[in-house]
Amino acid sequence: MSSKQEATFDPKGRQFSTGICVSLYCLLSLYASYTSEHQHLRYNPLRDSWVLVSAHRMKRPWAGQVEKPAEEHVPRYDPCNPLCPGNTRANGEVNPHYDSTFVFENDFPALQPDAPDPGPHQHPLFQSKAARGVCKVMCFHPWSDVTLPLMKKEEVVKVIDKWAELVEELGATYPWVQIFENKGAMMGCSNPHPHCQVWASNFLPNEPALSDRCQRAYYQKHGEPLLLEYAKQEAEKKERVVVESSDWLAVVPYWATWPYQTLLLPRRHVLRISDLTKDEREDLADIMKRLLTKYDNLFEVSFPYSMGWHGAPTGPYLEGDNSHWQLHAHYYPPLLRSALVKKFMVGYEMLALEQRDLTPEQVISTTWLCEIRLLDLSDMRFDVRSYFSCGHN
Repeated sequence: MSSKQEATFDPKGRQFSTGICVSLYCLLSLYASYTSEHQHLRYNPLRDSWVLVSAHRMKRPWAGQVEKPAEEHVPRYDPCNPLCPGNTRANGEVNPHYDSTFVFENDFPALQPDAPDPGPHQHPLFQSKAARGVCKVMCFHPWSDVTLPLMKKEEVVKVIDKWAELVEELGATYPWVQIFENKGAMMGCSNPHPHCQVWASNFLPNEPALSDRCQRAYYQKHGEPLLLEYAKQEAEKKERVVVESSDWLAVVPYWATWPYQTLLLPRRHVLRISDLTKDEREDLADIMKRLLTKYDNLFEVSFPYSMGWHGAPTGPYLEGDNSHWQLHAHYYPPLLRSALVKKFMVGYEMLALEQRDLTPEQVISTTWLCEIRLLDLSDMRFDVRSYFSCGHN
């Protein structure tokens, strides 16, 4: 293996000798996997679609776009940041001096509850219908310089409790409540303050509608929820597991499209986040911190991603049979080869079929699994680990 190839596979874009300690076993496994894997298709049962896996393409040199390093220093409090406690937002409202989570109506909502009906369409090719809803912003913490993996477990539990509360509150009226977080400028987040958004709509959006059909079809054919069975299979195989606990499992999905995409699943049958028990919420806080710490450690950067929760529809669907549904969270990070090189969904992927260069199994064997097996500090964030490695105590 040439030094150029070694640099391609190392998370920091350097040769292995200057990166994180990696065992000879992992190096040999890496070489074997790249020489034995050939392109093939994998089926995504949640979307009834296929993804092209072309593992050999990771050997190609990269001459494409390289992102600028993210700004590392974020002040704990910025008087100009509209999400900080006590600051004035664009609409003139002043934030309270909150010390935990804080929820408010989005000042520039994509959905409003009183939008007018567009009226009847005149042709089947030009259809439209009413779109109504509410958009909320939820701050996780009063400090701008923390992210979920850096928050205390009890603080993350409060975030989960607020998510559950919002699903119950908005779900009493609206068919769909979408919780999502865009983290990092690379994912279009213009404000570094730790926060997410919650949009509730009077319609079932495309992705959950497709997921609903696929999960229902699997349940009708096999008599068991698709993702409950999938979690059992992954727990047994342990080929793509990133972190796990008594109540939760995080895996790189067999059908993953994004290089370091993960799927977070409960081990028991749960329809919505509001159905989680107190113990399950505490365990969820712990596994989220562990998963996100491993993301940060991967390239030694505050890892960008888009994530969101999918659960059984609400509103009028509350009275129906949703046995086919299983609560789950998707994490979609954009990074590919290093903290500065991201994957682009363009060309063939926009016009033909989604494609990935790195198999989910290679993601585990070459990065996370090596770290989990070899380093007792694998659940400690890279900057804290570096602090202790320098002799501090």
